[in-house]
Amino acid sequence: MIEYLILLASVIVFAGIIIGKVGSRYGIPALLLFLFTGMLFGSDGFGFQFEDAQIAQHIGMVALAIILFTGGMDTKLREIRPIMLPGLLLSTLGVLLTTLFTGLFIYLLTKDFALGVTLSLPLSLLLAATMSSTDSASVFALLRSQRVHLKHNLKPILELESGSNDPMAYMLTIALIGFLQQSELSIGALLLHFVQQFVLGGALGLLFGWLAVWLVNRTEIPNRTLYPIMLLCILFFSFALTNIIQGNGYLAVYITGIVLGNAKLRHRGSINHFFDGITWLVQIILFIMLGLLVNPNELLSVGVLGVLIALFMMVVGRPLAVHITLLPFRRLGFKGKGFLSWVGLRGAAPIIFATYPVVSGVSGSSILFNIVFIVTLLSLLIQGMTITPMARLLGLAKPAPPEGNFIGVEIPDELGTQMQEREVRKEMLAKGDELRQIELLETELVILVRRKNRFIVPKGALKLHVGDILLIVSEHSQQSASDDGHHQLIERIRKSLLQ
Repeated sequence: MIEYLILLASVIVFAGIIIGKVGSRYGIPALLLFLFTGMLFGSDGFGFQFEDAQIAQHIGMVALAIILFTGGMDTKLREIRPIMLPGLLLSTLGVLLTTLFTGLFIYLLTKDFALGVTLSLPLSLLLAATMSSTDSASVFALLRSQRVHLKHNLKPILELESGSNDPMAYMLTIALIGFLQQSELSIGALLLHFVQQFVLGGALGLLFGWLAVWLVNRTEIPNRTLYPIMLLCILFFSFALTNIIQGNGYLAVYITGIVLGNAKLRHRGSINHFFDGITWLVQIILFIMLGLLVNPNELLSVGVLGVLIALFMMVVGRPLAVHITLLPFRRLGFKGKGFLSWVGLRGAAPIIFATYPVVSGVSGSSILFNIVFIVTLLSLLIQGMTITPMARLLGLAKPAPPEGNFIGVEIPDELGTQMQEREVRKEMLAKGDELRQIELLETELVILVRRKNRFIVPKGALKLHVGDILLIVSEHSQQSASDDGHHQLIERIRKSLLQ
C-alpha cells in the first residue's frame, strides 16, 4: 500500500500548490487554501482518514522549527535593533495579556450563554494560551507574498514578534496542561521554568549560531549543495538538545537563524534558496496535514462559539493587549498600534499547540482543537486578506521597491561587497539620460541593467529609460575606491557570478 500512499500524498500536495496559485490571484492567502485542500481530501471530503494527533504534533514541531529558523535568517539586526524592546514586549507581555483577556471572555461566554459548551476557567485559559501567539508561518508568508511595505518600522516589529512569541505561548500551554492534570501550580516553580526556558534557549541559540557560522566558513566541502544540509543538521541538533535539557527549542532555532542571517557567510545564495524551498514545502505539508486532521462535521457544534471567540480576539483581545503593552512607545502612534493589533494572524502554531492537550488526554481537548481551527480559519480569511487594504486605510503603506529582478545574481559575503537594486526615476535623469551622467557614490558600480525582459551590460554611453532596474554593487568601506580598485572589484564579482 505504500505506493498508493505516496501517490495520494503527491496528488494532495500538487493540488494544494495549484489551488494556492489560483487563489493568490484573488488575494486569498495560500496557507488558507492549503488548509482547505486538506479538508477537501479529508474524512468529510474524498474520504482520506488521518486522525493521529501525536503524529501531527511531531510533524508540526519539525515544520515549525524550520519555519522559525528561516524566519530568523531573514531577520536583519539593523532593522530590528531600533524596535527590539516593543517587539520583545509584544512577544512576552502581549502574549500573556492576550491569554488573560481571551481566557476570561471564553469562561464568561460559556458560563452565562447557552452555546452548548461549558468550559472551566483553567480550560478557558488553556484554549486562549494555544491561540495567544501570532503565527510566524502566516505572518512571514503573507508579508512576503503581498509585498507589504510599511512605515514606522512596523514590518520588523511584526516579524520579530511573530518569530519570538511562540516560546511564550508554548510555555503557557504546557504550564496550564500541567495544572489541569495535577490541580496544583506553584507560581515560583512556573517562573523558574520560564526563566530556564528563555535562558537556555537563548544561550544555546547563540552558541549553535556561532558554531554554524564557523563551520560554514571554515569547512571545505567539494559539493557546495551539502552546506545547507549541514545547517539543517545543526538546526535539528539545536532544537532537540535544547528541548532535552529543558530549554526552549523554538527560541533556540530562531536565534540560531538570526546569528546566521547577520553574519558573513559563504554560499549564502544557495543556502537561502534551499531553506526558502524547504520552508514552503513544510508549510504546505503542515497546513494540508492539519486540514486532514480536522473533521468538518465536528466544527458545526462549536461554530458559533468559535466565531465569537475569533471576533473577540480580532477586535478586543489582541488590540487591548497591544495597546496596553505599547503604552510607553508613543512614537508608534495610534494608527501604528491599530495595525499591529489587526495583523495578529493565527495559523499553524495555534493548531499545533492545540494538539498538546489532545495528546496529553486533557478532558474536552477535542472541543478546544475544533475551536482553535475555526479561529485560525477566520483569522487567515479576514485578517490575512485585509493586510494591504488595512495598511492603506491607515496611511501606513508605502511603495514597494523592486525585488526579484535579478534572480540568480549573487555576490558572496566574503567579497566584502553589498548588492542592491535601484529603479531609474525621472529625477535621476535630470543631468542627462546616459549612465555616466547619473549620480552615484564613488564606491558604487552598476554591473547590470534590466529593461523589461532584457538584460543589458552597462557602458557609460548607455541611454537609460525611466523604469530601468540597475543592479548596483558597493564596497562596505565608506572610503572612495581607486579606478584600479574598481576594476579589481568588477573582476572578483565577475568570477563569482560565473562560478
